[in-house]
Amino acid sequence: MQTEKVIDHIVNWLKQYAVNAKCKGFVIGISGGIDSAVTSTLCAKTDLDLLCLEMPIHQGKNQVTRADRHIDWLMEKFPKVSRQAVDLTPVFDSLVDSFPKVENEEERFMSLANTRARLRMTSLYYFAALEGYLVAGTGNKVEDFGIGFYTKYGDGGVDLSPIADLLKTEVYEIGRTLGVNQDIMDAAPTDGLWGDSRTDEDQIGASYPELEWAMEMDNKGKKADDFSGREKEVFLIFKKFNTANKHKMIPIPICEIPISLK
Repeated sequence: MQTEKVIDHIVNWLKQYAVNAKCKGFVIGISGGIDSAVTSTLCAKTDLDLLCLEMPIHQGKNQVTRADRHIDWLMEKFPKVSRQAVDLTPVFDSLVDSFPKVENEEERFMSLANTRARLRMTSLYYFAALEGYLVAGTGNKVEDFGIGFYTKYGDGGVDLSPIADLLKTEVYEIGRTLGVNQDIMDAAPTDGLWGDSRTDEDQIGASYPELEWAMEMDNKGKKADDFSGREKEVFLIFKKFNTANKHKMIPIPICEIPISLK
């Protein structure tokens, strides 16, 4: 990958999109992970306004610390970067308390994880409307178009996606070139929706390089029977997520009314 040229291409694309949309800049949620770190840095390089939101919900201290350091680094390098902390923990707890109890606590736990992402999306759009900004998405190609590893109308609810055509390994390559803090480069990817230390690999059962391989094989028309051992296992993991999350990756189904009925 021609990393420097890719960086310039994305930065120019971001700036042109914002100018055409008559928006003053961008707002982004900073998680302490590589995707939000790279995306926010690319947005900052446009020399337009960038508002970095910290939105902890029972967040692990290490995630909050990494996010803080990254925003500090951005503000030192780019004059139009600002920050806003929004503690969503009491909002989340109040919302949970208002919901009726359910018998299946495991299903409730999953639903509430997605609720965290949707609360953050709501907050991002509040500040975007207030300031005339665009909400910048942080999803990469594997998450957005391979396994659908994001929350519908949560972190999937954005105005534009600067890194959605980049594989996770390519995002890391850009992060190294941009000089993203080493603690973020070294941190295991996590969606931060559970209030514990589980990583993306813990949830998925495969690493991002493995998933990138499986996505490439799937695009080539390969089947599970073409592989054995760990390769077959990874390919089946990819296909399971890809199938289950297809509803996130295709347009919302519309019931089209026949002309004869109108």
